[in-house]
Amino acid sequence: MRVAEAVARELARLGIDQVFGVVGSGNFHVTNALVAAGARFVATRHEAGAATMADAHARTTGAVAAVTVHQGCGLTNALTAITEAAKSRTPLLVLSADTAASDLLSNFHIDQPAVLNGLGVATESITSPATAVRDATRAFRRAAVDRRTVVLNLPLDIQEAPVPLSAVPPVPPPARSPARPEPAAVASLAELLRTARSPVFVAGRGARLAGAAGVLSDLAEHSGALLATSAVARGMFADHPWSIDVAGGFASPLTADLLREADLVVAWGASLNSWTLRNGELLSPDASVVQIDDDTEALAVHTRVDLALLGDVGATARAALEEVRERPRCEPSWRTPDLRESIAQRCRWRDVPFTDTSTEDTIDPRTLTIALDDVLPRERVVAPDGGNFNGYPAMFLGVPDARGFCLTLAFASIGLGVATAIGAGLASPGRVAVAGVGDGGFMMSHVELNTAVRMEVPLIVVVYNDHAYGAEVHHFAPHGYATDIVEFPETDIARIARGHGCEAVTVRTLADLKEVERWVDGSRRAPLVIDARITSFPSWLIDHAFAADAGP
Repeated sequence: MRVAEAVARELARLGIDQVFGVVGSGNFHVTNALVAAGARFVATRHEAGAATMADAHARTTGAVAAVTVHQGCGLTNALTAITEAAKSRTPLLVLSADTAASDLLSNFHIDQPAVLNGLGVATESITSPATAVRDATRAFRRAAVDRRTVVLNLPLDIQEAPVPLSAVPPVPPPARSPARPEPAAVASLAELLRTARSPVFVAGRGARLAGAAGVLSDLAEHSGALLATSAVARGMFADHPWSIDVAGGFASPLTADLLREADLVVAWGASLNSWTLRNGELLSPDASVVQIDDDTEALAVHTRVDLALLGDVGATARAALEEVRERPRCEPSWRTPDLRESIAQRCRWRDVPFTDTSTEDTIDPRTLTIALDDVLPRERVVAPDGGNFNGYPAMFLGVPDARGFCLTLAFASIGLGVATAIGAGLASPGRVAVAGVGDGGFMMSHVELNTAVRMEVPLIVVVYNDHAYGAEVHHFAPHGYATDIVEFPETDIARIARGHGCEAVTVRTLADLKEVERWVDGSRRAPLVIDARITSFPSWLIDHAFAADAGP
């Protein structure tokens, strides 16, 4: 058989069963071979949508997903989304056709490994028909075991070549084994947990990947800690009475105050970057900081760390729990009935009082999102895009668990929210996928509504429409700058959505949400797009967002 078919068969055998992509001549055969081997293929309308959907699917399931793209321009179309996945350490395998080494004059030729390396994306290439299957296995191993986004370059001449009888057999990728921390470091952590008066756990992506919600809850119970997450792990402790939701820029006023009061902050697979600590504002100078991660390069990068533990989050938490059980804390923690009542009544953003700015023609985005939170099914997956509106879908919409939230903003690119919701929705049968996007991000990405229609994804797209790039308007206008270059004429977004085959409604008041209720009660087979004409004012995130861009 040809190399393209042999590579596809081996990848399917290793577990690649979900593929997204745009097919051209260069990736036609390998994609068809994956489908023939049993993988489900979702044809998207743009390569960036394909890569984002695969990213979201992999984050939601924890399994490696694949993207397939044409050589050259097909790959470059996907680069923003691939970079997002790489920054997020998503286990993703990108199958990219490549021009033959001898075909430097091809219109499609670029130095693909050099381009990808410049973006910080791991690359592998099949180098000969005899080693091609082993090369592909190595790329899969890096994605699955190292939890990395890896691009496998597939030169056309090698793809077309027959696999020789003397081909090197593949080496199966080893299973990922949790790294155990040093006992002395665990003992030090346990001692800090025994003596802290006001500890807070911040669980991040590493905790979510390790499936550590249960053991962290148990450890928090024995150490008196409150439970928070970074943004990407939102939902890990949903409905836990001592959960204070998300740390950082998304934090509610009560959550921010509690983080500032903490005398011990333990980061479980969280980087404690400028977003999570609100540019350092949420960390007391007197607090002890502990960070646990299985990647040495992630430790003490963004903030000071008093104790760093190299190890798997789950394994470390279990070891610390054993220590704390053997020698329990003597002093009471800050888990008091009064604090529990405050968390129950004031921790959610929707419970924070505000002055409703709605008019006859526009609706306050907070009022809108609180109403949607009540109308939409609880079994949902929320995918916020970036922009001034970002905090409303991210924090005013509740989520049932960690699978109910998917945030593709590590690269801070807008325009990924619609595809994120589609990918996460396809990975979450029985749930409604909810994309919260701005009108700017929607106009960049609405082509993928066609994909959602074809796949019958139960999708709601909430477009927070202020006819502008709102973040720029509210960042620059207060300084006296003209903002007409980031403002746009009114666009009939609902009509665009109907053109793709979606249901759509323009919402100016709460009364207009009756169409949303009707959709929720119906078959949900066609996506619903809500063109929400919102009042425009700077959200609480703006100052933090631009301060974070400036660095700690």
